[in-house]
Amino acid sequence: MTATSAASAAYIVAGLLFILSLAGLSKHETAKSGNAYGIAGMAIALAATIGLATRSVSAAGLTLMAVAVVIGAGIGLWRAAKVEMTGMPELIALLHSFVGLAAVLVGWNGYLSVEGNAGEQTEVAENLLGIHSAEVVIGVFIGAVTFTGSIVAFLKLSGRIKSNPLMLPAHNALNLGALVAFVALTVVFVIEPNLVLLSVVTVLALALGWHLVASIGGGDMPVVVSMLNSYSGWAAAASGFLLGNDLLIITGALVGSSGAYLSYIMCKAMNRSFISVIAGGFGNEGSVGSSDVDYGEHTEISAEETAELLRSASSVVITPGYGMAVAQAQSAVAELTRHLRDKGVEVRFGIHPVAGRLPGHMNVLLAEAKVPYDIVLEMDEINDDLAGTDVVLVIGANDTVNPAAAEDPSSPIAGMPVLRVWEAGRVVVFKRSMNTGYAGVQNPLFFRENSRMLFGDARERVEDILRAL
Repeated sequence: MTATSAASAAYIVAGLLFILSLAGLSKHETAKSGNAYGIAGMAIALAATIGLATRSVSAAGLTLMAVAVVIGAGIGLWRAAKVEMTGMPELIALLHSFVGLAAVLVGWNGYLSVEGNAGEQTEVAENLLGIHSAEVVIGVFIGAVTFTGSIVAFLKLSGRIKSNPLMLPAHNALNLGALVAFVALTVVFVIEPNLVLLSVVTVLALALGWHLVASIGGGDMPVVVSMLNSYSGWAAAASGFLLGNDLLIITGALVGSSGAYLSYIMCKAMNRSFISVIAGGFGNEGSVGSSDVDYGEHTEISAEETAELLRSASSVVITPGYGMAVAQAQSAVAELTRHLRDKGVEVRFGIHPVAGRLPGHMNVLLAEAKVPYDIVLEMDEINDDLAGTDVVLVIGANDTVNPAAAEDPSSPIAGMPVLRVWEAGRVVVFKRSMNTGYAGVQNPLFFRENSRMLFGDARERVEDILRAL
């Protein structure tokens, strides 16, 4: 078997492992095996690529490749060991930016080695040059949009810039104009490829990527992370076409299509327009928030009083959010769950599709704390039961339990399906303060007659409740 045939066989195996990985990651019970399949597939793909490179790359080139692999692996292991679950969304956004930047560099290298190297076009036949030029400009465009869009997402998720959407005058026209300009420049570049045109496309795409994500508000950021995942997949696929690497094309297409479908599912769950979100809030000219409305006074409750409510309850629903992750309260919450269930109390969890800042964020935390899968329910599965629930504990959630989404047409999150926790007999909200949530919208739930505020660190307050019980 030749090296090329062996590499092709390895790529097929790796591709199948990536498909098994996606299938495994779709369920809690098989997520670990899905992750293992993905690691195995990437290891095989990397080994096959290096093996294939030994036949055509010089010793100096192989040395540089080895150094790059070692450095990259070292940084990856370091960040994976250090990052907290609360930092995963921004880390993933940052990793997406690397994929976009790689696609830009591959595209530029493709141009410099073929179109920019007139007279020595040995890699691409003359009749295929136009196709190659199209691959270059499209790959650079997708990669550049992914790069700057991911950087903005990282800055928003990490709190380095405001999460409020950037609403420039005629921002929709700017986005559409950039896309029309890209199409026109692509046609011209295919006819007459040159460095100036490719530079203009690169700058245009960098600006568009920045503006697209900057125009999306904090409430939609979980969808943005998924959307950028899709963009990074298509960027990788574009690089695969340029490099003639079938596995990169397959892997990129898998990531791109699965990310797009996940974004679509999340948009449906949030009652958001899929096209609007991926187009940078297209059609959204901004809405008037309700943060200045006077909802009255909130009522506080102590941990001991909360324990008394739980002691007399027959059914309890816990709705976690990003605040639970920040406080690292999942283990204490799991212990409270076990204690209440041992006392005969029915305890379930209600998970909003975009709870946290990453799809599945809360599910991972609860699984990590050994909360049984069968009592962790999605919003659609638990919402109709909330009216018959004695006590709801809202632990670190805000926008996903905000009645304004259902009752205030002027709210920035109007129309977004939320957990209807206010229908329960009693609601206890765990928060550090009365600050608004990530979307910057005040929550009238805090002022409802059946709501009580339990202030402080969520983990400490849950532990106080356990002691009182």
